[in-house]
Amino acid sequence: MTLIKSISGIRGTIGGKINNNLTPIDAVKFASAYGVWVKNRNNNKSDLTVIIGRDARISGKMISSLVSNTLVGLGINVIDLGLSTTPTVEIAVTLENADGGIIITASHNPKQWNALKLLNERGEFLNGEEGNKILNIAENDDFDFAQVDDLGTYKKKKNYINIHIDEVLQLELVDVEAIKKAKFKAVVDAVNSTGGIAIPNLLKKLGVTCVELYCEPNGNFPHNPEPLAEHLTEISKLVVKENADLGIVVDPDVDRLALVNEDGSMFGEEYTLVACADYVLSKTPGNTVSNLSSSRALRDITQKHNGTYQASAVGEVNVVDLMKKNNAIIGGEGNGGIIYPASHYGRDSLVGVALFLTHLAKSKLSCKALRDSYPSYFMSKNKIELTPDLDVNLILQKMAEKYKNEQISTIDGVKIDFEKEWVHLRKSNTEPIIRIYTESNSQENADNLAKLIMKEITAIANL
Repeated sequence: MTLIKSISGIRGTIGGKINNNLTPIDAVKFASAYGVWVKNRNNNKSDLTVIIGRDARISGKMISSLVSNTLVGLGINVIDLGLSTTPTVEIAVTLENADGGIIITASHNPKQWNALKLLNERGEFLNGEEGNKILNIAENDDFDFAQVDDLGTYKKKKNYINIHIDEVLQLELVDVEAIKKAKFKAVVDAVNSTGGIAIPNLLKKLGVTCVELYCEPNGNFPHNPEPLAEHLTEISKLVVKENADLGIVVDPDVDRLALVNEDGSMFGEEYTLVACADYVLSKTPGNTVSNLSSSRALRDITQKHNGTYQASAVGEVNVVDLMKKNNAIIGGEGNGGIIYPASHYGRDSLVGVALFLTHLAKSKLSCKALRDSYPSYFMSKNKIELTPDLDVNLILQKMAEKYKNEQISTIDGVKIDFEKEWVHLRKSNTEPIIRIYTESNSQENADNLAKLIMKEITAIANL
């Protein structure tokens, strides 16, 4: 069982001992630290408001209640969106002129996990400095709760997914009429979380026939909720059986988007961003950003449109920061996360679906043909479980030394760029693992490179 405290929030497994798991005590403690940070950030002004929303996890209602009442106890007003999505909470923060937001979700982690993902007043994830302040407040129990006459208020607003959908439909590059004329049919796998509310409702307004697979928001994930090919065999078969144009897959909090071609093959979560960027860049030329673990294909597409591509450290806040510095018009992460600043600075599967369907409709291509039009790179994503005696920093240092004659980046773990392939090694921010991502010009080469690197890591770890 695990509890992970980081600058982006607190994540852990439900039940167990305090400080070792995400228990009610830990949830209250961390919510208290966040509330104090919000108050300090605003010089303890009155009438502060924080937006709360949750995915459909079984533990979500419990954790959400604890967090909401803790904030009320600090004198902070709470607007509870109930079942929601991460991007919906993000846009609600700005639309409601709130002072922050908390999303109760563990994203792609299995159902025994939950988390508090923290937002600032812009509806964006906190940076390192902000996150460390909250960690320090929590560590020192530096809380000062409100007197009875100064308690915050609590109210629910349950229509925000529809507000979010309307915001997406109003984006200049989303062509609703073109999508309607295409008469698409899509199968949707929302892993029984809140994407089962958001994505079918969005498709209905776009005139897309929707076949629902696991769209009941009950938190009972029918398969591993991370939208990787090995977890998506059912939707692949159903897309073919239903003679659908595509399959649409989102993770539990709907900030990651994966697509399935009409023949049941994977469009590839790495290529979700590539396709959306290709369309956006064709209409509004500019720059792009993704993280170090994302495909080279985005770089190729950006250069095709005469833009500049840059890579950030892994983590949405890092991508957003570099997007702002680079004046990027679209960016995100290769895990299917689309960040489109014309909407907001956050990964958003609803925006991704609308942009992708517009691109597909205007291209007059099938999903598979569109995928085949892009540069072919193949990725292998692996991980090594961490043990207490494993010195990750030493391993990364020795790997960097071993490949010092190659192009090396150490802004986030170690990335080694070879002429035709690359490997990125880093300690996960959300799980007790080392991630090993490789990319090459064939799946076999990517897998072989991963096996080689993992063998070398194992040899170093055994020294």
